[in-house]
Amino acid sequence: MSLGASRLTRRFLLLVLVVTPAASWLSCGYSGVQKPPSGQLFRVMAAQSATSASTTGGLVIVSAQHDQLIRAPEISTGSSPDLLAISPNRGVLAAFDESSNIVYGVSTATEQIIGKVQLAGPTWSVVVPTSDPMGYAAVPSAAVSGYSFQGAVQQMNFATSFLTTTLAVTNAQTVVSNGDGSLLLVFSNDSNSVTLLTPSLATPPVDTSCVTNPQNEVCTIVAGFDRPVYAIVQGNTAYVFNCGAECGGTRASIQTLDLVTLAVGTPIPVNGATWGLINGNLLYVAGNGTPTGPLCTSLPNAAKTAAKYCGTLDIIDLNQMTDPYYNNPSKEIAITDGYHDQMNMSANSQLFVGSYNCTNVGDVNNPVGEVRGCLAIYNTSNGKVVIPPDNGNVDGLQGFSTRDAEYVAEGGYLRVYDTTIDALWINYFIPLGTVPINGYVSGVKAVDFF
Repeated sequence: MSLGASRLTRRFLLLVLVVTPAASWLSCGYSGVQKPPSGQLFRVMAAQSATSASTTGGLVIVSAQHDQLIRAPEISTGSSPDLLAISPNRGVLAAFDESSNIVYGVSTATEQIIGKVQLAGPTWSVVVPTSDPMGYAAVPSAAVSGYSFQGAVQQMNFATSFLTTTLAVTNAQTVVSNGDGSLLLVFSNDSNSVTLLTPSLATPPVDTSCVTNPQNEVCTIVAGFDRPVYAIVQGNTAYVFNCGAECGGTRASIQTLDLVTLAVGTPIPVNGATWGLINGNLLYVAGNGTPTGPLCTSLPNAAKTAAKYCGTLDIIDLNQMTDPYYNNPSKEIAITDGYHDQMNMSANSQLFVGSYNCTNVGDVNNPVGEVRGCLAIYNTSNGKVVIPPDNGNVDGLQGFSTRDAEYVAEGGYLRVYDTTIDALWINYFIPLGTVPINGYVSGVKAVDFF
């Protein structure tokens, strides 16, 4: 895999002088901490799907200290785990297996399954709002007895392995929680509204408050949006991402929603909006803005790519609620196209943006000329964008507060990036910049704080 800058020789020499003291310092710093069964204190769990008769699906444990696969028992979470969600304290990890529509709850302390819950259909959105072994999944195909529509948010209790409550929400696609899990924001396909749920007040096993009597204590439907698909919640304010034309609506924008008064703010137009991240007073927003995205030749920093269409990155100042990048070709930031649903800021302020179903250029295994996939890296210091020479969907991103490194699940591989140069980390442990995992890697989460 000829990715990134090859610095094997220099890195190897540095390892002789640096790695042993560094490892000793890390061990001393955690000498009084009880280690988990794997014996590791800097763990990342990666979802691995079965790709052959010799590969079983499940979660594997990677040492983020040495970027190495740990010799520990694989955690069995079905043959095709492809979606991971983790609680705020990183104590509970949820893994969805697309082959069975089962969500597995995992204790990161014991590295064991807590329980598993069968969903009514596939999901693309799971949240674990608190440290309790409880999660929520948006299931767009869930059928509710007695009703012709489909869609629900299903509450999962991993401790009992039961669905606690099914809350009927038509075409429920994405679920987002507020800070303490007391309120859920639900986004449905082809809708211009946001559904707010108070799950603690729902009536099990099936609550139909959203379809029989909207605007009640369990369910409130707030209109006034333009194909909303996602939100970031800070306190009592939700920043709602209006997908606009990319999702069959009119125009991409960001709108505030006061979760107490239910007041809807004035839309702030952006070039595209499906995913984002808040860092300080800045809101980073990624999307295409249209079903295809703008022509790459129309964006100054993307004109040299063989890809026809590009995505865009907008930056909103939340203090001023303005976006100088909107409809301004001289400032528009070109990134890879596709549907953007991954974003992470590294410790040294490199913004990683990932998508799926993007335009792939070239072949990373036989590189000739340009090679391009679904990953873009934006340097927030100088405004430059790097499109790494790789192929495939970006299924997961994970950064660290103590390392200038980023784990990227792209094209089925777990890549490790050196964020000081925005290229693959090449050293003695990973001479190809890739953690050697046999199956298709479809998700990655750090389960320790480091």
